[in-house]
Amino acid sequence: MSWIRERDELIAQTLAFVQSVTDKREENGRREAVPLLPPKSENALAAVAHALASETPSSVARPSTVRPSAAPTGNPAAGATPPPIISQTEMANEIRTRVASFRAHQERFNREREEYFASTIARLRAAIKDVPPPRLRK
Repeated sequence: MSWIRERDELIAQTLAFVQSVTDKREENGRREAVPLLPPKSENALAAVAHALASETPSSVARPSTVRPSAAPTGNPAAGATPPPIISQTEMANEIRTRVASFRAHQERFNREREEYFASTIARLRAAIKDVPPPRLRK
C-alpha cells in the first residue's frame, strides 16, 4: 500500500505549502493565518480540501471589504480587472429560460414514457387475445 503513503506525503506537502503561503501573507499584513494541522486520519483529503477552499486569492476582493476609496487609480494594468456586472434582470431571464428548457425536457420524457407504456400494454393485450383459453383436464 505504498500509494497510501505517497498520498499522505503529498497531503502533508500541500498543507506545508499552504501554511507557508499563509504565513507569508500574515507577515505582509494581508490576512491572518489559518492554523493547519497535519493529516492524521482518513479525513486528510477532506481537511486539505477544506483548507484550500478557505484560501482565497489575494486578487479576489470580498464584497464586504471593497471600498470606493480603495479602488486602484492610475495605471489600469496594475490592478485586476473587475468581473463583469450581471444585472438581476439578465440573471432572472437566464433562470427562466433554463427552467423552461428543463420543463420541456421533462415533458418530453413523460410523453415518451407514456407512449412506451401504451405500446407495451397494446402488445400485451394483443398477445393475450391470441392465446387460446386453457383446457380443463377431466
